[in-house]
Amino acid sequence: MCNYFQEQTKDSVRQSIFSSLFSPQGNKADDSRMSLLGKLVSMAVAVCRIPVLECAASWLQRTPVVYCVRLAKALVDDYCCLVPGSIQTLKQIFSASPRFCCQFITSVTALYDLSSDDLIPPMDLLEMIVTWIFEDPRLILITFLNTPIAANLPIGFLELTPLVGLIRWCVKAPLAYKRRKKPPLSNGHVSNKVTKDPAVGMDRDSHLLYSKLHLSVLQVLMTLQLHLTEKNLYGRLGLVLFDHMVPLVEEINRLADELNPLNASQEIELSLDRLAQALQVAMASGALLCTRDDLRTLCSRLPHNNLLQLVISGPVQQSPHAALPPGFYPHIHTPPLGYGAVPAHPAAHPALPTHPGHTFISGVTFPFRPIR
Repeated sequence: MCNYFQEQTKDSVRQSIFSSLFSPQGNKADDSRMSLLGKLVSMAVAVCRIPVLECAASWLQRTPVVYCVRLAKALVDDYCCLVPGSIQTLKQIFSASPRFCCQFITSVTALYDLSSDDLIPPMDLLEMIVTWIFEDPRLILITFLNTPIAANLPIGFLELTPLVGLIRWCVKAPLAYKRRKKPPLSNGHVSNKVTKDPAVGMDRDSHLLYSKLHLSVLQVLMTLQLHLTEKNLYGRLGLVLFDHMVPLVEEINRLADELNPLNASQEIELSLDRLAQALQVAMASGALLCTRDDLRTLCSRLPHNNLLQLVISGPVQQSPHAALPPGFYPHIHTPPLGYGAVPAHPAAHPALPTHPGHTFISGVTFPFRPIR
């Protein structure tokens, strides 16, 4: 079968047959289809069969996410768990089929949502994905840039980009790794001594990788304004949906409440800093369409964070239906969150001259400055 797809010269025929064989039908045969598909794609990775990988990329794009994560899990098991060191084989497909890599990253971020210790991505997988994206951040935009965009994106399928999943990884990582409990001793007690536990080192390395990934995600978000404008989608299509930010904020709030007794103040601060940076850059680039009031309501229950406070109170793009030129910020005249409007002070010294007010110039834009 792998050789057949490799030797088929017509892409349309190859895609049609692949879809006929492996598209879920909602019956008992779906399990057999998924098992065969996992073996086929795994072999295509091992022997670098690009036509099969391209077919798999198209399959991932038009198949419900519940099946996409099953294929991703099969590949992760084969190349990250069963045979040590085989991740190098998977890593090499980066140059062979970037389109498949983009869809694979999207599937993996949907699979590993850090909601439990079992759903934290394996270290080898994390390192590979960070290496891919850091070498070429445009990788995660391949599907978006090369796909005709429908007016309404289908529900229950993979996103056009893995941006939401990668933001979730970066924001939740400090809290998810802090949640991991220390291994108990044989007597049932937990050791408080400083030991050379390899897991501790792995966590330290993983935090460095998440920091690197966070930087790459912010860089990609900053380029989206140009791409959305070129596609005439600026202010019309949100690649980072506000509805996806709601459960993320709820999870952060729950983890912060859970970890607070464990003195996780530094991890909570880092998580909220990353959330604030992602929200700021996503809104500035037009990837996230929401009002300041929506953001204030969303983040009202989170622990206090200075950077997040500035993002909520600062200039934020208004209604997504407003026709605003790229890079334009509406003028903000409301007081910051947490501070009421200050009434005018009565003139205690009427004899003193009053200071001239600042002249308001309409149409002046506020240039976006990325957060360092």
